[in-house]
Amino acid sequence: MNTLLLKALKGENEERPPVWLMRQAGRYLPEYQALRKKHTLWQLFHEPELACQVTHQPLDILGVDAAILFSDILVIAEAFGLKLHFPEGRGPLVEPCVTSLEDLEFRGVEETLSYVTKTITLLKPTLNVPLIGFCGGPFTVATYLIGDMKKTHAWMARDPESFHALLAKITQASIAYLRMQECAGVDAVQIFDSWAGTLPHGQFLDFSVKYLKEMVAALSVPVIVFCRGSSHLVKDLVELGPAAISFDWQRPLHEIRKEVPAHIAVQGNLDPEILKMAPEIVERETFALLESMRGDKGFIANLGHGVFPGTPVENVKLFVSLIKSAVTCINHLQID
Repeated sequence: MNTLLLKALKGENEERPPVWLMRQAGRYLPEYQALRKKHTLWQLFHEPELACQVTHQPLDILGVDAAILFSDILVIAEAFGLKLHFPEGRGPLVEPCVTSLEDLEFRGVEETLSYVTKTITLLKPTLNVPLIGFCGGPFTVATYLIGDMKKTHAWMARDPESFHALLAKITQASIAYLRMQECAGVDAVQIFDSWAGTLPHGQFLDFSVKYLKEMVAALSVPVIVFCRGSSHLVKDLVELGPAAISFDWQRPLHEIRKEVPAHIAVQGNLDPEILKMAPEIVERETFALLESMRGDKGFIANLGHGVFPGTPVENVKLFVSLIKSAVTCINHLQID
């Protein structure tokens, strides 16, 4: 089995850096587009055989060093008896929108999300790389359950105490969900608190950090934490105590590393827009990232966000192949 990611998550990787991509399975792949012509997005998430097929696509096409479960951060809504919809051309919708604590009755994850367990158990025997599970951060999930960011901020201002109670409910459900994924066999998990980084710093600490810390402490497998604006929130994210932090591209990763203890891996952080540029630019920027991180035993090559729709597949392949051609040792880096 390819264990580069697991070694890097322990800060013990002395080989080339592992590489995988957020949103590595999805709309930019022709093979995925072909499946979408036959099946709805809801079917791809809820039918384990299809979810396995999509999870495998970037492994077969790109040769990445980790698989990430093909799912959505909002499936947790179904554990509260809410309906999840994926209208064409729009983001996911949860119905009915949550307007009070009484709207959320946790029904457990074992039955409501059993299809996720089945997907993982089908996947594991077929993989020669680690499998990453995931969920959304409580604040991010809350914004979708409530309906939008404007309504979320209104609730926060109107009744912060009940908003905290809402976040606490989502946190406990998310921990149960991630533990279910652990038991099913994932090797690591990533928590996507994408919207939390847009909060003013005081609110970020109050409405995101305290709940993320509880989630990280509750899990046994390595935890990677990601949120937008992460490169400017280094100190706060380090204090969560995760195995790794996934950073955006707003600051050079080697500068960020100076603020992150060696026992915490750093993941990222190529600007995903670069993969839409000319191949020579992809090559130049990838080499620059590799050179800046040479000798780092806890470096995981990735993007600073997910792969954008419309990204040329050949550029994604180029990025992955350049990372895989790097031989990283403690004191030097070579490109084969």
